[in-house]
Amino acid sequence: MQFTETLKAYYERWTTLAPSNLLYDRALIWLFIILLLVGLVAVSSASIPVGTRLFNDPFYFAKRDAGYVVVSLFACYFCLQISMESWEKWHAYLFWAAVFLLVLVLVPGIGSKINGARRWISLVFFNFQPAEFAKLALTCFLASYFTRRYDEVRSRKLSAFKPMIVMGVLGGLLLLQPDLGSTVVLFVITFGLLFITGANFWQFVALGGCGVGLILILAVSSAYRLKRLTGFMDPFQDPYGTGFQLSNSLMAFGRGEFTGEGLGNSIQKLEYLPEAHTDFVMAVIGEEFGFIGILTVVILLALLIFRAMKIGRESLLLEQRFKGFFAFGISFWIFFQGFVNLGMALGLLPTKGLTFPLVSYGGSSLIIMSVTIGVLLRIDHENRLMRGGQARLRDD
Repeated sequence: MQFTETLKAYYERWTTLAPSNLLYDRALIWLFIILLLVGLVAVSSASIPVGTRLFNDPFYFAKRDAGYVVVSLFACYFCLQISMESWEKWHAYLFWAAVFLLVLVLVPGIGSKINGARRWISLVFFNFQPAEFAKLALTCFLASYFTRRYDEVRSRKLSAFKPMIVMGVLGGLLLLQPDLGSTVVLFVITFGLLFITGANFWQFVALGGCGVGLILILAVSSAYRLKRLTGFMDPFQDPYGTGFQLSNSLMAFGRGEFTGEGLGNSIQKLEYLPEAHTDFVMAVIGEEFGFIGILTVVILLALLIFRAMKIGRESLLLEQRFKGFFAFGISFWIFFQGFVNLGMALGLLPTKGLTFPLVSYGGSSLIIMSVTIGVLLRIDHENRLMRGGQARLRDD
């Protein structure tokens, strides 16, 4: 009986409106910090062999990742000070800044070409990836658009195609890099926000069909993409070619079994598994910490997404549509990117270059994700102040 009451109390705490006597969502802050620390430990372990080979320093990537974590914390704190009114005012500037950066990265001599893709702009301390900024810019832009055109999107049959055109501009520039994975993320954010807004059902059917059709056309039109799309179905058919990454990833999960081999004892990270500290960091976690380690990380991320959706729901209940749409857009983004990364490592989805949120190595992804956490904390903070003010008015 007591256990049931305890579970009920925790459920109510996580689902009901946040108390206004607290300034910030402490659970979200702790989830954010714990995931950053988990990522730092995982990257430090997974990157030792490649750091030794490339730079003769086993902790080269670990030190850089620690620096990214520090910068990310400052970025989160900085964005926490920015009012949501300012974000709504700047939505168009953010969109055009994203367009400019996506065009700039395609210019030879400015954009760095790595593994056949031109996705990075070399800065002093790290390579900046405009695709990550584009996800944030699109989420902010669409949150403002759906707030301003709320009634139109819900009533008119073809109203959903306007935001899809906006998404298409960014997606088209991403495909020129090429970066199909980030393009799909943009589509999911747009599709999810249309659902939250309450767009006409048949628009979802049409847009979903168009999206799936376009992805299939893009996959078939490129021999490289087609190999990656079909290679995950049976990676051991060509373990030294198209199935090389996935077959080694699956062997890592297999070695980890339930409890794992222990921190630092991964075999696959010893240059067998490419991108072990970035795209396939979850495979190393699975090998070293087993099913328990993977389940722990998944639960932490799921709780973070749940908090983000709760903040979005509270905003909509308070009739703060921009805040609500922004929070829901962030939750769709984090969920889909984490789902694809883990599904890719497990062989459930084709291999795509998407990082696991807050865990994988990568300065751009880590910093932009931390910015989104700062935005969520700010939304929650303003909601608490609003609810506190409403409560005082009722008392008076």
